[in-house]
Amino acid sequence: MKNIEDIIRSNKDFFEGTGPSEGHFERFNRKLEQRFHTVVIRRSIVPYLLRAAVVTLLITLSSLWVWDHFLRPDSTRMALGDVSSEYKEVENYYMYRVNLMEDQIYSMNLENNQDQIEMLRNEMRSMDSVYIQLQKELKVNPNDERIINAMIEHYQTKVEVMSYIVNQLQAIRNKNQTDTGNEKVNL
Repeated sequence: MKNIEDIIRSNKDFFEGTGPSEGHFERFNRKLEQRFHTVVIRRSIVPYLLRAAVVTLLITLSSLWVWDHFLRPDSTRMALGDVSSEYKEVENYYMYRVNLMEDQIYSMNLENNQDQIEMLRNEMRSMDSVYIQLQKELKVNPNDERIINAMIEHYQTKVEVMSYIVNQLQAIRNKNQTDTGNEKVNL
């Protein structure tokens, strides 16, 4: 060991001044590869990008298929609001009134009369089916004023009928309360 250290110390200038010759590292790597049969594998990102593009395309197409077959709104009907903005306001007004009347009807204490509740629901469905038919006709003839007027008249009639029902239910409830009050006094 002493001899190697003495040689290195005596030739210090030789070891410090120069580096390995040009191409030394490349030759060394080739010799290592030959000896151990290792090949450097360079991977490209392109195949991964192609796979991602195919998966994205499949997801998009399947989403469109699901939308088209299951989630798309009924395209056979057309609402008043689809004709113009003025009709949209009219439709919103009547829809608000109808919803308000429905809330009033169902908020009345009708638990005793399940038959009447069912009859009311059937009548409302019947009226709604007429309106759905008008929407289908409007889809076929979007500028037909007769259909538009029939739809508006349908809303007006529905509001009038529901208002009549609400007034009748309130009159019955007031009469029942008055009769109940008289019975208490008579006792």
